[in-house]
Amino acid sequence: MDLCLETRCSDRLTSLTVSLSCHALELSSITEAQTAPEKTQGASEFLEGDLVKQPVPGGLFPKDVTDIVWLPESPVPQRHLSDSYMAPENITQITEFVLIGVSNLPELQIPLFCVFLVIYGLTVTGNLGIITLTSVDSRLQTPMYFFPLHLAVINLGNSTVIAPKMLVNFLVSKKTTSYYECATQLGAFLVFIIVEVFMLAVMAYDRYVAICKPLLYMVVVSRRICLLLVSLTFLYSFSTAVVVSSCVFSVSYCASNVINHFYCDNVPLLALSCSDTYFPETVVFISSATNLFFSMTIVLISYFNIVLSILRMRSSEGRKKAFSTCASHMTAVTVFYGTLLFMYLQPRSSHSLDTDKMASVFYTLVIPMLNPMIYSLRNKDVKAALGGSWGIYAVSLKQYSF
Repeated sequence: MDLCLETRCSDRLTSLTVSLSCHALELSSITEAQTAPEKTQGASEFLEGDLVKQPVPGGLFPKDVTDIVWLPESPVPQRHLSDSYMAPENITQITEFVLIGVSNLPELQIPLFCVFLVIYGLTVTGNLGIITLTSVDSRLQTPMYFFPLHLAVINLGNSTVIAPKMLVNFLVSKKTTSYYECATQLGAFLVFIIVEVFMLAVMAYDRYVAICKPLLYMVVVSRRICLLLVSLTFLYSFSTAVVVSSCVFSVSYCASNVINHFYCDNVPLLALSCSDTYFPETVVFISSATNLFFSMTIVLISYFNIVLSILRMRSSEGRKKAFSTCASHMTAVTVFYGTLLFMYLQPRSSHSLDTDKMASVFYTLVIPMLNPMIYSLRNKDVKAALGGSWGIYAVSLKQYSF
């Protein structure tokens, strides 16, 4: 009897203990459910799948992966994201750029406008004059003047891509250019600058054939060969410009939009990118180095043979005539390649975007102005054609006035 009573009391105590334990667990779970949102409120804003991201000022994430975070809900350790990832709401794609120009000093804007307006006016007048003379005068419609004609077209195009926008920015306070306008300007500039590099090399080969192989000149440098060389030069320049400009604008521009230049160029544009620029910088470097190397190799080999041929001549009159044949081209090559070598071969310690700006002014605006003067003032045929055309114009004007 006592044994049965003791057993029943023990069973009731056990059931009561279990019941109290269940109630305690329920109360604990309710308490945790109430406090959990407060504990995870700050972290829930940066929870994305299984990754926990901890923001830093500016919307970026820590650069180095140093912490391992264990989430109670996941048995797998999670890592913080690096700074190469940015929260989607913090990414702002640039739609326009601001060009600082040659100088950002307000008192220099009007004087610089007047100077560069004169330079551009002389460039347009001189190159249009060369194009008109070589197209109209029959004495200049020879292979010898075929390449200077296209060089004048290139110089006119190169300066026109840069100068009008530059002149407008001197007069306005908001010096902006749209994203696609900037890409178009860069592509057009690359087309003309690359084709000028190789056109000077083709002209050096033309002078080599004229001086070293004069009897074969009309065969080697026929009109068909001239058209083929010019076409291949333009085709290569266009394809290279498309590839390089596409690489430059394939990166993200989401930080500053102020370009420290007076036009859209590779180096100042890539300096603004907020993404990895290793690939476009490599493409730009390889393209520039390849173009300069091959074009300068052609020029140096051609003029090395020209100098040897001139030294072998016995008559001083023949040497003088041979030198005058290539003097204008030698001057143009020296000025153009000298500027490029000054810009690309200067030490990195002394290299600056301001130096690049000054060099860019020279080979985008000053050299296109000088080339017509170089080829006209040092060439008897061009001066004779210019004098004849001016005489015909004066006679026509006099007849019209009467």
